[in-house]
Amino acid sequence: MIKNGYVLDPRTGQEGEADILVGEGRILRMGECRHWRDLTGRAEVREFDAGGLMVAPGLIDVHVHFRDPGFLYKEDIISGSRAAAKGGFTTVVLMANTRPAVDDAEVLQYVLEKGRRTGIHVESCCAVTRGLQGKELTDMKGLLAAGAVGFTDDGIPLAEDVARAAMERTAQLGTVLSVHEEDPARITDNGIHAGAASAYFGIGGSPRQAEICMVERDIRLARESGAIVNFQHISTKEAVELIRGAKARGVQIHAEATPHHFTLTEQDAIRYGTLAKMNPPLREEADREAIIEGLRDGTIDLIATDHAPHSKEEKEKPLTQAPSGIIGLETALALGITGLVENGKLTLMSLLEKMTWNPARMYGMDRGYLAEGGPADLVIFDRKKRWKVEQFASKACNSPFLGWELCGKVRATVCGGRVYR
Repeated sequence: MIKNGYVLDPRTGQEGEADILVGEGRILRMGECRHWRDLTGRAEVREFDAGGLMVAPGLIDVHVHFRDPGFLYKEDIISGSRAAAKGGFTTVVLMANTRPAVDDAEVLQYVLEKGRRTGIHVESCCAVTRGLQGKELTDMKGLLAAGAVGFTDDGIPLAEDVARAAMERTAQLGTVLSVHEEDPARITDNGIHAGAASAYFGIGGSPRQAEICMVERDIRLARESGAIVNFQHISTKEAVELIRGAKARGVQIHAEATPHHFTLTEQDAIRYGTLAKMNPPLREEADREAIIEGLRDGTIDLIATDHAPHSKEEKEKPLTQAPSGIIGLETALALGITGLVENGKLTLMSLLEKMTWNPARMYGMDRGYLAEGGPADLVIFDRKKRWKVEQFASKACNSPFLGWELCGKVRATVCGGRVYR
């Protein structure tokens, strides 16, 4: 029994104080639950007093890297899931760029079976191309039957002929293709914006046009093929505008924004160095503002962390040798509350919609909402609690947000009726 909480359901937009009675992994009753013995047939019910706290559907992240198999010193499915639960996430969708890549049923089953031991929902995309080589398409139909939720070669942009073939195939199968939009031919040194940051470090950097041209191309291919395409971690104002226009024309596309792209700019890359090196890179203030506007008006319908753990030793290498990426599961909700809700950019309901119901709907998951008979996946958090980022449940600590004071603290995560604190 979760008592006295302020409940928010992004699917319906309803909110207000309510009790929630959970049993057998489902929500048995919402509202006043005085007669819970009649509902459960049990003499005792464990109570969680959520007075003064928010209760929402468990968060869903459609873009995470748990580095398992192959890079377990960075992260593994068990440690990554602990980090997810600590951050309020009850569902994560893993990327396929592991070693070996998740490009066949055997590797996929390894990932899903290990995920079943974590206590949260661990789903996985599979690779678009065999071995992530950008040539031969994987057996998408067979992989969907084996449990894949979608397809991506995340981190590796697709050549146009491969992208077209992948979209035609995923359109036939009615599944989602997620695309990483950076043209490698236009990039000298990736991970740093070609602008003030690249000039500061004396490197070539990644120009905004590298993203823009790929987004333009893949909007066209999505329109021609009828595919459902998810544009991952958008970073430029031009890409936001292109996606806004495409959606207005009825193209079936989705777009992600990461907490670091709506919070930081290239000035933070100068400040934090390798801890703020990522693909696509942090860009200019106008880009950050455009991403926030895209979130506000629904152009960007997903918030995803791109949780990308690396070892301390790897991130301490010289800038051009250090890998790109930061961890994000444990700070995502607080960054959204601090940077978007507290300053009036988004309502709390709108923030939660992009972290629960929208990602669930994109993948056709029966999650991301609160209703009687629905899944008992919830996050309970203190919207006003201020806290300092000091340690992580993740194996990794590669985050520019270490030492930051944020607003919004997860108090408990409930997945399938099981409570994590």
